[in-house]
Amino acid sequence: MHTCIATVSLSGTLTEKLAAAARAGFGGVEIFENDLLACPLAPEEIRARCADLGLSIDLYQPMRDIEGVPDEVFAGNLRRARHKFQLMNRLGADTVLVCSSVSPHAVDDDARAAGQLAQLAELAEEFGIRVAYEALAWGRHVNTYRHAWRIVEAAGHPALGVCLDSFHILSRASAPEDLEGIADIPGEKIFFLQLADAPLLAMDVLRWSRHYRCFPGQGGFDVTGLVRHVLATGYRGPLSLEVFNDVFRQADAGPTAVDAHRSLLLLKEAAGTAELPPPVVPTGVAFAELLTPDAEPVTALLTALGFTRAARHRGKPVDLWQRGEARILVNTAATARRDGPRLAAIGLESPDPAAAARRAEALLAPALPRRRAPGDAPLDAVAAPDGTELFFCATGDPELPDWRADFTGLPVTPAPSATRSEATRSEATRIEATRIEATRIEATRSEGTRIEATRIDHLAVTQPWHHFDEATLFHRSVLGLTAQASVDLADPYGLMRSRAVSNADGSVRIALGVGAAPADDTAHAAHIALATDDVVAAARAFRAAGGRLLPVPANYHDDLAARYDLADDELETYRDLGILYDRDAGGAFRHCYTETVGRVFFELVQRDPGYRGYGAANAPVRLAAQHAGRLLP
Repeated sequence: MHTCIATVSLSGTLTEKLAAAARAGFGGVEIFENDLLACPLAPEEIRARCADLGLSIDLYQPMRDIEGVPDEVFAGNLRRARHKFQLMNRLGADTVLVCSSVSPHAVDDDARAAGQLAQLAELAEEFGIRVAYEALAWGRHVNTYRHAWRIVEAAGHPALGVCLDSFHILSRASAPEDLEGIADIPGEKIFFLQLADAPLLAMDVLRWSRHYRCFPGQGGFDVTGLVRHVLATGYRGPLSLEVFNDVFRQADAGPTAVDAHRSLLLLKEAAGTAELPPPVVPTGVAFAELLTPDAEPVTALLTALGFTRAARHRGKPVDLWQRGEARILVNTAATARRDGPRLAAIGLESPDPAAAARRAEALLAPALPRRRAPGDAPLDAVAAPDGTELFFCATGDPELPDWRADFTGLPVTPAPSATRSEATRSEATRIEATRIEATRIEATRSEGTRIEATRIDHLAVTQPWHHFDEATLFHRSVLGLTAQASVDLADPYGLMRSRAVSNADGSVRIALGVGAAPADDTAHAAHIALATDDVVAAARAFRAAGGRLLPVPANYHDDLAARYDLADDELETYRDLGILYDRDAGGAFRHCYTETVGRVFFELVQRDPGYRGYGAANAPVRLAAQHAGRLLP
């Protein structure tokens, strides 16, 4: 179906909005009147610009306070409408949106409203224009789609129909049967369908609409269910987005338009009107890649955490550090920023990397070009909304290329197509890596330190403030991950929002966060959480190896003693090591943090199998401690 977006949904000038909509793949736009009034181009020039961009102008909006008014007021309304219809002919738009009146002059008289709308439609028909009547959720007398349809039906004019708006309908709906009345409207009398989602908030509906709408799939409304009801009537007009949102009005129009179009593609998939490549849910984390201008601070931290430099990329300045199943790539390429190490890429294990890439590209995720030397493993990668690179990997799968084959000093399973020389080289690297790991284990044993299995428990990625909802939708739709409820975290400089996405077994967990902070803030850096079966032993080993742990105020552990019945020696151990504690119905969660290096830090976690959270209750304490910038010796 034809996709469309209202220009009010994007930031910038009208010409910038049109260009962004076209680049994102939309087929049409709704021209918001204020955008046209502020544009220096004549209506004919705007029409030509849209044609050049491949955009149709599907709606001109809005006309307000038209119907249900005294005759002398309506006469002025008709004069105003005539001017707008002439303008629309110059613009090339054939449908106008008329909102139900909020005028203090309006009277509660359906017959008068129907008669005046019929006169308006008669005038519109002279200009080849249709009138789409929409019930505003805060309309003075008409505020439901059922009521709007009754008036349109009573008017009985072929140039008059209804516009259905998901926000106005779903913000008032109290039960699913509230949508059933859509079936009473013939599809040909639904002239337009506007779509928006919204978080479920308890507030004045006008303020809710003006500031908190979002794209379908980013809020709590059943937009898909509404679309299915509308399509069942036979409606085949545009699916159009009309979103009022403070964030979108300040964010760059280009990424916002892409996010918007992605939401409509997903909506069409969910409603059964479009078929996309099916999601390929990742099955694990292959690696996390840190980009840094200076490897020393990162490698010192990794060494203290028990990682070993296991291999080096044969053609790039990238080292592979490994401990158990946890792999960290340290990239010292010239593109590294001067503000220190940052999380630049995540490798995701995939049962079908090529299919995962097809899904991502179908949903407008930008495919990333990759400089690849002959013999390098082919790796598909796309960019997440915040710029983090996502690689689709098949580590150790003998049927698929293994990214580790690009590194020397690491065992890999040769792909079936490998030549004998390639297999011989792989065997040599396997022997070398085995020797390195045996040496490390023996050295560690001689120091009396316990060897623990380690893997990446989760990754926490800080989002730009205007990409939070987009990031959630991206990870759900492109990667097929499931999103948990959004939570607010108290930070010394305001509130942070956090929302985790994961696969079914928890082998992939990504916590997306956003929040205001000082310009030099490092508390909101990305972090990598390493799972261990004994966080106390891991923390002690880290500190013994020269690592520095984040201190936790004594007040926290005093409160912990009040909230949980912990043994005195256990509590003292937590106090000494800065370990935090949380518990839910599924079990306990113990965790502590390392120093921050550049824009990244590590977390050591011990998670009971049934625990599903991320220690959110402890986040305010962690954030305050990081802002304080003090470290345990």
